[in-house]
Amino acid sequence: MATVPGVERVTTAANGEEVLRRWGADRSDLILMDVRMPGLGGVETVRRLLSADPGARIIMLTVAEDLDGVALAVAAGARGYLHKDASRAELRATVTQALADPTWRLAPRRLRSAEMGAAPTLTAREIQVLEGMSHGRSNAEIGRELFLSEDTVKTHARRLFKKLGASDRAHAVALGFRWGLVR
Repeated sequence: MATVPGVERVTTAANGEEVLRRWGADRSDLILMDVRMPGLGGVETVRRLLSADPGARIIMLTVAEDLDGVALAVAAGARGYLHKDASRAELRATVTQALADPTWRLAPRRLRSAEMGAAPTLTAREIQVLEGMSHGRSNAEIGRELFLSEDTVKTHARRLFKKLGASDRAHAVALGFRWGLVR
């Protein structure tokens, strides 16, 4: 990490509890957090940390099998994710981009697998609704942003759930990431 522009110091924490304890004093510019940690897990740590400080920037680290955990963390406000086996170049690019752009969301994907087949075709509005979900917005918030009623957003959500084969918002977001429908 020493060769990444903007990174002057790297600290580590053993678990979610330690991250939360140290946040008041450290206020790191960026946190790389494992989805699965001992004690308080990554998803709950994201929820608690962002509840205390909505400006915290968090990127989740994951294994391919834990995409639902990533989706939940991103829905809770994490900025993106990286696979634990990401190359140094991917890690460097993601960290550099996240530090340089305060609005940055979602790291480069390595989630799509050949057996998933082609992505389903979503309308532009369904993609907008899915993007809103991937940013942790409620149906009402998505509606205000898109100038739609909450009921209309719910209708688009039901349609995209059906097209994606998703059982809920987190599952839809995870599938959206896998197919590259949201960034």
